[in-house]
Amino acid sequence: MLAETAPIQPKTTETIQSENPEVEKLRRVFAKMTERCKNAIPNGNPEEFLADLHKVLAEEKSRHREDDVDLLYLIDKKHNIGSDYVPQDLKPVKGTGLWNVNRNDLSLRPESYAALEELSQAALSDGIKLLVSSTYRSYKYQKGLFNRYVKQDGLAEAERYSARPGTSQHQLGTAVDFGSITEDWGDTKMGKWVYTHAADYGWSLSFPRDYEDVTGYMWECWHFRYIGKEACKFQKKWFSDVQQFMLEFIDEWKKSD
Repeated sequence: MLAETAPIQPKTTETIQSENPEVEKLRRVFAKMTERCKNAIPNGNPEEFLADLHKVLAEEKSRHREDDVDLLYLIDKKHNIGSDYVPQDLKPVKGTGLWNVNRNDLSLRPESYAALEELSQAALSDGIKLLVSSTYRSYKYQKGLFNRYVKQDGLAEAERYSARPGTSQHQLGTAVDFGSITEDWGDTKMGKWVYTHAADYGWSLSFPRDYEDVTGYMWECWHFRYIGKEACKFQKKWFSDVQQFMLEFIDEWKKSD
């Protein structure tokens, strides 16, 4: 939990009026978070938290374009996106000297593509060539995939590992599935390298182990979303390195008065 200097602590009216108004906003937003999210946030100073938050928002703004959704757009089982949404200026992800692919119809948003180039170049410098297995998926493609999994394993089980159409991070064009898309990938040389270095290039593990009740999905060691370098640092420092907690907080912050 946050320390006594935290924004959720009760304050007198006189004290609130004399402090940074954003600290009071932080209290209000924090109060709306789930108990598990609150408990994930370490002791800290609200002014420091806010300074880090504004670095994240500034980085996101520098990549924002009026004709597309925000880089940190919250999409999950409770927050969806329209069936007609397609990211702007998708760039094809073909097999190159930087990475391998297992299919020829992959693509990403431009900023995610650039970040993948950075990540892959760093991996090559360490003797590892990344395998990109899945990237952008259209609403229609996700619908067919989800229905196939339901037919194969039943609705309850399919919902543990596959998103309903309109709720997949892949539709944003900012998510990549690496390697074999199997649980043992995390123990491979490639998997261990990505786990260690992904955040340095703005890539965040979306569905960590033991957080299925938070994310809605079972552990997926291969699924990373590009959120930006500042967001990765913010997530690790303030949200126990859980992407879902951070994205929920930022979504509520943007909606709050």
